[in-house]
Amino acid sequence: MPASHSASAAPDALAPFLDLLNAALQGGTLSKLVLARHVGADQTLQRIIAKPLQVKGQPCLSLVYRHQTRDITRNLALDDALTLVAELLPGSFRNAHLFDADGEVQLTFSKKGKPMLQRHGAQAPREAAPASGHDREKKRYLELSRPFLRDLGVTDAQGALIPSMSRKWKQINKFIEVFDHALASAPVPAQQVLRVADFGSGKGYLTFAMHDYLRNTLGREAQVTGVELRQDMVDLCNAAAVRLQHAGLEFQCGDVRSVVPDAIEVMIALHACDIATDYAIHTGIRSNAAIIMCSPCCHKQIRPQLHSPGLLQPMLQYGLHLGQQAEMLTDSLRALYLEACGYETKVFEFISLEHTNKNNMILAVKRRQPGDNRALLEKIAQLKAFYGVQEHCLETLLRCDGLL
Repeated sequence: MPASHSASAAPDALAPFLDLLNAALQGGTLSKLVLARHVGADQTLQRIIAKPLQVKGQPCLSLVYRHQTRDITRNLALDDALTLVAELLPGSFRNAHLFDADGEVQLTFSKKGKPMLQRHGAQAPREAAPASGHDREKKRYLELSRPFLRDLGVTDAQGALIPSMSRKWKQINKFIEVFDHALASAPVPAQQVLRVADFGSGKGYLTFAMHDYLRNTLGREAQVTGVELRQDMVDLCNAAAVRLQHAGLEFQCGDVRSVVPDAIEVMIALHACDIATDYAIHTGIRSNAAIIMCSPCCHKQIRPQLHSPGLLQPMLQYGLHLGQQAEMLTDSLRALYLEACGYETKVFEFISLEHTNKNNMILAVKRRQPGDNRALLEKIAQLKAFYGVQEHCLETLLRCDGLL
């Protein structure tokens, strides 16, 4: 175990954890408390996130009960909150994460109820606590103290953000934020092992972040696979996963056409070029993924087919506008095909990424089994006819598999 960590497997590990929580509450040093890995009767409850709050001048703890489709907030006096946490561990939650000025304390329980207490190194300096309960600081879904950020060169040896990596750090947090909201409404049982495939994983920033967030923040069992064409990147990431002891994280050499999982819950493909995005979406649909996250790039297939409808000819005579129209049409059709396959789909601006100005995301969350989609497919056909589109790769793939 690294020198910055210590662990205890003593049977009374719950008592020291509660003592630390009480000290952080009374001393005003608590940043956040997360109860995860829910094992209670309510299968829709995923975790509880608690933060200190001032109510009418009195310190209390604000607990957000995160369910699959809603959040419920309770504000409790400090003593009552401490009593509640003691009652919830380990009967309702098997993981607890305490973040304070000294770093992170993690309490985990095995299936047989055996506790283990782990202490992680100090976080980067934090801003002063807000003076009022109405003041809100920028929410971060990951802590800068996480070891993988240091190993991948996002933070330095002291856990401080390296200035040149600020855009990457912002991107990672935004990605996890989008995923967190999608997971809260996805039809995935809280106890189910989450299988995640990240196509085009590169150096693994988002892949490691996804694995760390699922396993360490949410306390979910997860098997995360990064798929990357460059063997040197695969070797680099696999070595880091072993070095950091990220169980359930692996990287494979290949692409979305050569690595086709039988079943996954989450499919990610950021910056898959041209029709590689279509193959990725097709893989997600065919694997019955509950969540599909794509950030398309290099829209080449539709543009040569595109003709300018009479009314739009003055506008589309300009190459820039024609390219923008081709991109919008390509991604709109992708979103519509996802809806036809039973997904609730959004297309929105994600965030400017490090090496490209392509920053749109297609996010799809499984909602239902495909039903009678004739009306939607007719609208898609009319849209294609309006622009003269003869073929869309995703449609071809779906029809070959009988999914449309």
